[in-house]
Amino acid sequence: MSGAMIFIKEDLKVNNTQISVLAGILNVCALVGSLDAGRTSDFLGRRYTIVLASIMFLVGSVLMGYAPNYPILLIGRCTAGVGVGYALMIALVYSAEISSPKSRGFITSLPELGISTGILTGYLVNYFMAALPLKLDWRLMLGIAAVPSLGLAIGILKMPASPRWLVMRGRLGEAKRICINFHPQMK
Repeated sequence: MSGAMIFIKEDLKVNNTQISVLAGILNVCALVGSLDAGRTSDFLGRRYTIVLASIMFLVGSVLMGYAPNYPILLIGRCTAGVGVGYALMIALVYSAEISSPKSRGFITSLPELGISTGILTGYLVNYFMAALPLKLDWRLMLGIAAVPSLGLAIGILKMPASPRWLVMRGRLGEAKRICINFHPQMK
């Protein structure tokens, strides 16, 4: 967002207050998503909650990239924010629940590494896209975030369900199979 703000301000003719609201609304909406993420993941499961978060982020990114005006841009930013809140909460829970005690610290640090790498990549993408025409640059900067969210949604479906969630649902046989596949020493 930081690389796109000056272009949004110029293209949509918005003021500094609107830009500030646009920047901060993601965090407010992420709070809403994070507060609801636990309940949602207990109902849907960890994987499907991450898929839901990815879809929200994808829809938000597309809305931001498409936005013909400030209200649509704000709705997209808020939608993405709810997805961010869900993902920030549940990615760590899922990582902890599928990892062995021996590798849990390393595994649960991977989402944070992904976030930091994503921020750096975003800055680099913004730098190269700044040379594009005004009507295109900020839209691509914000809309391109749909690509990794789609990758996450597809990739997480290849992963197993959380054994802890399966146990909570009374599906002990499935949970045991996943634990044995991931941790052969548990046989």
